[in-house]
Amino acid sequence: MNLSVIVDQIHLCRERIPQGKRVGVCYMKMMMRGASSRGSSLTHSQWTNISSPSPFNDINNNNNNNKYLPGQPLSTSTKINSKQKILPLELIDRYKRGDTHPVSALYQLSQTLQFQLDLKETVTTAGVTGFFFAFCAVIDGIQYKTGMGITKKEARAKASELALEELIASLENDGIPSDVSEGPPPLPVREKDSPIQEIHSGRAVIERKNPIKDQVPSVVKEMFTKLMDSYPEFTGCGGTVAAFVMLSPAGCEVVALGTGSSNTKASPAPTGRILHDSHAVVTARRSLMRFLYRNLLLFFSKNSALEEKSVFQQDQTTKLLSFKNHITLHLYLSQLPKGAAQIPSQLRLNPLSISAWEVNNQIGLHVVVEGKVFSKFSSSYEQMGSHVVSMSATDKIMQWQVLGFQGALLSHFIEPVYVSSIFIGDGSCSDTRGIEMAVNQRVDGITSALPLYYCVYRPHISLVSSAMPPDTHPTQKSLSMNWSHGDLMMEMVSALEGKSTEDSPFKSSPALASRLCKAAMLSRFNLVAKEAQREELLTAVTYREAKMMAKPYQEAKSVLKSYLERKGYGQWVEKPPISDHFSV
Repeated sequence: MNLSVIVDQIHLCRERIPQGKRVGVCYMKMMMRGASSRGSSLTHSQWTNISSPSPFNDINNNNNNNKYLPGQPLSTSTKINSKQKILPLELIDRYKRGDTHPVSALYQLSQTLQFQLDLKETVTTAGVTGFFFAFCAVIDGIQYKTGMGITKKEARAKASELALEELIASLENDGIPSDVSEGPPPLPVREKDSPIQEIHSGRAVIERKNPIKDQVPSVVKEMFTKLMDSYPEFTGCGGTVAAFVMLSPAGCEVVALGTGSSNTKASPAPTGRILHDSHAVVTARRSLMRFLYRNLLLFFSKNSALEEKSVFQQDQTTKLLSFKNHITLHLYLSQLPKGAAQIPSQLRLNPLSISAWEVNNQIGLHVVVEGKVFSKFSSSYEQMGSHVVSMSATDKIMQWQVLGFQGALLSHFIEPVYVSSIFIGDGSCSDTRGIEMAVNQRVDGITSALPLYYCVYRPHISLVSSAMPPDTHPTQKSLSMNWSHGDLMMEMVSALEGKSTEDSPFKSSPALASRLCKAAMLSRFNLVAKEAQREELLTAVTYREAKMMAKPYQEAKSVLKSYLERKGYGQWVEKPPISDHFSV
């Protein structure tokens, strides 16, 4: 069967399956053309013997007595309803007889066992000369060995063969399930038995039987509760929470967390010391950036012990850094983000079938002014005048899934950072159609126009249980809390003022500039550039100059903005240039 036919069938199947049943359906529409090679991936048998230190340990943490279980695959117990049930054993026998093409066999196995699969274009492994195409299979966020060929078709086939070789061997060792009618078991690619040790520092070591959608709310709740127990006077700031969770062989751990639901009323100024947007996901994302800077300093420390603690590895061809093999990033949101994600579920992304007003006001871009949301096409927005305007949280997530969560400055050092999953812990939300449309479907078709390493990374989006304690009452809505892994204290920010509060546990200076402000980020950027011996980056005088030097990132951003405007979603609103013309 032709691969394009398989793609069409899987997408047709996805449309027919209720939202809650879509967990195992692979999103083949996104073929990553831009990720760099990390070389051949470790086999699963090698992975289970990894004994290196956890990348999450603090620099000064010398306690190596704890052992951690591996993370969980993105699997589910729900069934995919298909007209013809194909059992794993039957499918594997067909492939071994040569009756099924490797690419077809891998996608059929992904449907049967319900794991998430992407065939990702990459670059050839080190030492290979000549012109070759290269692809690798990414299964539940885990990258398999790189396959190469003189054509893309040949490279995809080789990558599929390499992945099937490992998967089939793993399945045969643990026993191939003869029937999946009760829901498939998780793929046997993790350790079976390992003692569970103490949970600490936001890390939850949970048995393999718990899927990641259970782990993520659990570790977020644990981390948030721990922070609030230390500072109970700020419990009321937890109305809206966002967190980035990293999954690695060492376990599942919160690396950045933020709360908040508003933006500042202060006017833009050329100081870089005011936070204009303090919504939870924006705060968590800037906290994630601090985590990434911290790990870059570990990597460039010239100390092998510290370098091993970093989450990064370096591609010897491009010299850019990326997450180590088997590390994936996931985003938790306690509520649907403001903007187009909250469009009515019955709305369809087809301008010919609904009124122009609905298209403009529901699917289009949205802005936030002092916490209130407006469509870019509404008359109310046009009357905002000189108010500080920020793009909605939904639109920013959409942007980050194209440009990466790392931003312009960090893109000088690392490949784009995408999240593999978005988990919505909103009890009032019955489906994720709105955020699927807003984050994924609005940017369908843009990948081919993006520069190398950038793509439309389609995260798996699902509903999960709430991570917030039942007694959490948002009585301090104007406050925003931030924390990232390695911080000794959380910081409290007045969202309306854009500065730290007087009673914040952490204060960077008497001026109360937040550690998340642009000036703080530029200081970290200069420090990393110095440690990495990137002298050309140190020539940038202002924050804006440093951003504009990231040519591929700026090209991708320009492509995205033009695409959205051309498709009728509206014009992206930028902050006044004056807010970036500062130096440190």
